[in-house]
Amino acid sequence: MFKPKYPSPDTYTPATIRPAPAPTEYVVPAPAPVPAKAPTVLGGLVQNSPGTALALAAGGVAGVLALASVAVSLLLAVAVTAVALSVSAVVLLFLVRALRQEFKSR
Repeated sequence: MFKPKYPSPDTYTPATIRPAPAPTEYVVPAPAPVPAKAPTVLGGLVQNSPGTALALAAGGVAGVLALASVAVSLLLAVAVTAVALSVSAVVLLFLVRALRQEFKSR
């Protein structure tokens, strides 16, 4: 299926033997006529109803709440990281002071 198919040697003609194609005249096509302008609709294409406005407002509120929850979770992650670093700094400070006192007493 994927093997190349070569022509038999008796039907092959090299490019040097083939005759050159005859030059043809280039004809520029006539431009297409411009269509008439469509009539303008005064009322707009979308009819807004109170239900549509309510759906848009609900979608906006949902988007704002989703973004707010992401922002709060990021701030909470930063706060937890800060608390963990401060606790580890206090523990390291305590260990360093304990080691200094142990070496001074010797």
